[in-house]
Amino acid sequence: MNKIVREHYPAAQLPEDLRPSNDPNARVTVTIEEEKKPKRVMTLDEIFSQKGFRRRTKEQIDADIRRQRDEWDD
Repeated sequence: MNKIVREHYPAAQLPEDLRPSNDPNARVTVTIEEEKKPKRVMTLDEIFSQKGFRRRTKEQIDADIRRQRDEWDD
């Protein structure tokens, strides 16, 4: 992640719409971060085609959850 931080930066050097006040002697901390592109959401077909993906029935999933809960009780 690209990030630039400038402390005690003269507010007078900022564009007018970014100045916090009309005080020409004001000092500010400016933080600039590069925006990240949003990640693309995978389609169900893409998820199902992933290597190692194993389709399970509701009953199989319920049985796995019950088995895991039983392990927690031990």
